[in-house]
Amino acid sequence: MFDTTIVKVEWTGLPGARPRAAGSNARLDVHGLETVARLMRITTDDGHTGLGWSDCPKPFGGSLLGKSLGDVFVEGVGPTDRWQPMEYPLWDLAARLAGKPVFRLLADQRGVSLPEEVSVPCYDTSLYIDDLHLSDDDEAVELLKSEAAFGKDQGHANFKIKVGRGGRHMPLEAGTARDIKVIKGVREVAGPDGRIMIDANNGWNLNLAKRVLSETADVRVHWIEEAFHEDPVLYEDLQEWKQREGIDTLIADGEGQASPTLMDMAAQGLVDVVQYDIFSPGLMAWLDIASRLDPIGVTSSPHHYGRVLGNYLTGHLGAVLEHFGFVEWDAADTPGLYAPYTVRDGSIRLPETPGFGLEVDAGRFEAMVREHGWRAALS
Repeated sequence: MFDTTIVKVEWTGLPGARPRAAGSNARLDVHGLETVARLMRITTDDGHTGLGWSDCPKPFGGSLLGKSLGDVFVEGVGPTDRWQPMEYPLWDLAARLAGKPVFRLLADQRGVSLPEEVSVPCYDTSLYIDDLHLSDDDEAVELLKSEAAFGKDQGHANFKIKVGRGGRHMPLEAGTARDIKVIKGVREVAGPDGRIMIDANNGWNLNLAKRVLSETADVRVHWIEEAFHEDPVLYEDLQEWKQREGIDTLIADGEGQASPTLMDMAAQGLVDVVQYDIFSPGLMAWLDIASRLDPIGVTSSPHHYGRVLGNYLTGHLGAVLEHFGFVEWDAADTPGLYAPYTVRDGSIRLPETPGFGLEVDAGRFEAMVREHGWRAALS
């Protein structure tokens, strides 16, 4: 099966758009409408293809040519170290050749028993700071409630809310007060059973985090993400304070420029949810990370915002982990990309299609390769 030879490698980005522009977070201005699905397609001499995320340049991608899949992918393990920058299309190719979705291939490798239908929880990540043009807090809350209601109509039950308005965009007191009102408003939409997460993008300090958690205790915030940059002293203080106050909100961190000691903090019980990116370090790295987190009961919940393919790829990892949090769902329409994934009741049902289940419109993909990407092939 792995004797097949790679004869063509193509790469391009397929542009897409969100249902509405994403606003600011505590640090950055408006994120906008546009998304890009960066896709590599690998073709073998017997006509099989592998499709998945990669950002590799042509010289490196082209170095796959003439190699068998067995040269770059160890059966029962995955892509070898050198080829992990192209691991997603390689996993897709291997799973297609095996006639299985990636999550079932991973389950076989890891000895995980899965049901006939596999679903993984997700959350709507689109509740950004979209209200800075409004001076009235009540109007701001109604705006965010309407956005949450839109997500609920799309099948979501769980929501992550960007907070930290007072970190940059508003006066500290006014911004913090609005954060609290917005959190309470979104709970009204989510109902009692939805999970509510908040993400301050390092725009708070310890005392602000305590204040907001105290004033939203009735909301039952599931996790607080990036309240401030990872700090073991401050996180120990926050954990001890939560215990005294009877607040069971989890501490989540690891996105972006994460502390090199984050895994140590998780092992020490200071961080409850680890959120490294699904693309960097990637799937192979995440399998190793989760093998260290699962035995100590720490949740794995990869970040991916802004790269729409993470909506689909993350669930394959989540299906085989003991302690998986959520797929971060950044809704977008990408013309030319077919992804048979749907959100329903706060979860994503994973497709049984071999590989990751992704397909592209050949004409559009190849046109984008010619205009904006690259192609390498054996003559």
